[in-house]
Amino acid sequence: MTTDLPPWPHRPAEVGLVGAGPWARAMHARVLAAGPETRLAAVWARRTDAAREAAAPHAAHVAADFDELLDHCEAVAFAVPPAVQAELAPLAAKAGKAVLLEKPLGPDLIAARRVADAVAEAGVVSQFVLTKRYHPTTRAFVDAARTLDVRGARSCYLHGAFLAGEMATGWRLEHGALLDLGPHLIDLLDTAVGPITGIRATGDPRQWIELTCEHANGAVSQASLSGSVNVERAITRVELFGPDRPLVYDTAEIDHEECWPVLRREFATAVRTGTSAELDARYGLRLQELLDGIVFA
Repeated sequence: MTTDLPPWPHRPAEVGLVGAGPWARAMHARVLAAGPETRLAAVWARRTDAAREAAAPHAAHVAADFDELLDHCEAVAFAVPPAVQAELAPLAAKAGKAVLLEKPLGPDLIAARRVADAVAEAGVVSQFVLTKRYHPTTRAFVDAARTLDVRGARSCYLHGAFLAGEMATGWRLEHGALLDLGPHLIDLLDTAVGPITGIRATGDPRQWIELTCEHANGAVSQASLSGSVNVERAITRVELFGPDRPLVYDTAEIDHEECWPVLRREFATAVRTGTSAELDARYGLRLQELLDGIVFA
């Protein structure tokens, strides 16, 4: 893993973590504790034993309840199901805490709007975890795409995590790939091809779903999504076509560990400056509005 980041000039941002499941332990707790930009100050989960397990490797405080977590931090990271995030993130925002939010913002558009509105009303910093957008390869792809006249695109995000294992959680099995994988791919198409104005769909989000996106510039893109297919490893690929040579983005060879230092530093920078970056709660709401507006054939 290479980071090439300059020394951090500020004191670490004190972050409390809500959640102690597989993703909370594997990503949030580990990354926030790695510093130097952040310090994992506290962990709270509805199961105290799970919170203790997530906090112990990083010597973080185990909060007895959500209010106690808020007392121990200046920012809150969420690694919980969307319904829980939608319930608690507005409370964190109203308490004046910066928030690091997972996708989707909520289980439905009403809940997502409640999160984004609370963040806006409180005037707190927010950041949206779209993991791949923090990788240098993704950013180079987006920069290159913005110089092209894109007429059409093909894309896919496929994996088998919903078949079995720790990530086959209740909300993922209920909603399928659309809410879990959809924000990632819709974001890439919306950013690289042009603003999406409408989406049509066929298939079943719990098995395999095909999306056809119409863009403001007249381009058309397609996206295949599934979390229930047996592939050796996750496949994320975007191909852009037009008068120029095709531009291809493929995550097969990238090291996802390179995303985390960038995400951590940008969140800490936002906390220290009081200014959210591009990927904030408002942008998360835009993605959820696009997903909510899908017309099924």
